[in-house]
Amino acid sequence: PGQVISCPGFLFVSLIEIFSKRRMKMKRELTNAMTGRKVAGGLRKKAHLAIAAALIAISLMGCGASGEEGTKAEAAKAESSSAAPSEEAESYRIGIGQFAEHGSLDNCREGFLLGLAEEGIVEGENLTVEYDNANADGSISNQIMQSYVGADMDLICAIATPIAQSAYAVTRDTDIPVIYTAVTDPLAAELVTEDGTPVGNISGTSDKLPVREQLEMIRAILPEAKTVGILYTTSEANSESSVAEYKELAGEYGFEIYEIGIGTQADIPIAADTMIANADCITMITDNTVVASLPVILEKAGAAGIPVFGSEIEQVKLGCVAAMGLDYTELGKQTGRMAAKVLKGEASASELPYEIIEGASFYGNSKAAGDLGIELPEAYTEDGEVFDTIEG
Repeated sequence: PGQVISCPGFLFVSLIEIFSKRRMKMKRELTNAMTGRKVAGGLRKKAHLAIAAALIAISLMGCGASGEEGTKAEAAKAESSSAAPSEEAESYRIGIGQFAEHGSLDNCREGFLLGLAEEGIVEGENLTVEYDNANADGSISNQIMQSYVGADMDLICAIATPIAQSAYAVTRDTDIPVIYTAVTDPLAAELVTEDGTPVGNISGTSDKLPVREQLEMIRAILPEAKTVGILYTTSEANSESSVAEYKELAGEYGFEIYEIGIGTQADIPIAADTMIANADCITMITDNTVVASLPVILEKAGAAGIPVFGSEIEQVKLGCVAAMGLDYTELGKQTGRMAAKVLKGEASASELPYEIIEGASFYGNSKAAGDLGIELPEAYTEDGEVFDTIEG
């Protein structure tokens, strides 16, 4: 009588911290549950609630009697502490795994973060990013993805086909969503079904090449050319898909395709020599291993007077004559906006159809063209972007 039961404020603060840290995970699990998916984290959510209930019971058991002023002080402290987390913005932790280091994939990564920022998810403010590069090694790709799963990331971004395949394989028995980008053919990579439905908690964007526009441009620049050479990595599903499309369409523009498959970067020099001896020009595709060795190809082709055409802007800056290419920064932004929907709980990756970037732009290099005695057609240059120097 005359006394009030007082509970230590720090116990309530601890409970608030527990709920705050798990709030993002529970939201994601709820979204997946609403779309009919079996969520492995459901049991963990129940466990968290049981733990919270137990802590409340313990805190009540540990309550003691005190004076009215002490009670008011403790209550004020608890109220102040519990109010703070609810006012804080949601925070996220993501892993970005990139298969190889070259201009187009680097632009994808930068664009991805810009796309997230457009949706209010900003690195250094409410976003923590762990970035890793697999250096075009499949085993390293798997290790990167396993580390992200071990860290229980809120989302994984996989840049390029091989590492996107690793991401799906490693995360398929978890509730961690994957958003990929720079995957040329999601169907060939077995990331979607025949009707385009995601095979699991994974979706993203495709950098499908504008093959028809590229062949039309090459014909306009090289009216006498007969053979177009393509180097590709036999283990990259995206590359095999691109080569098949080139072979299917080449005849419409009076070309034959001469392709050489390689296994590793070590094969590039010999393959390039063979290619130069058999093709009138070379066109690049979105093959990560080959693109990473572009300087070697450009050096050998330049010495032999063979023009090389790129697949995107960064390759043209390095010395490719021209390209009807994609803007990989914009592709990354598009991907970032998709990821934001998943992080905010607006959709699960499994219910988002993959997206293809629309449109291709002309990029030319007047210095590279001039060195080979080639003049870039005005029909392309007047509306395109032309560089007059070669980087590197």
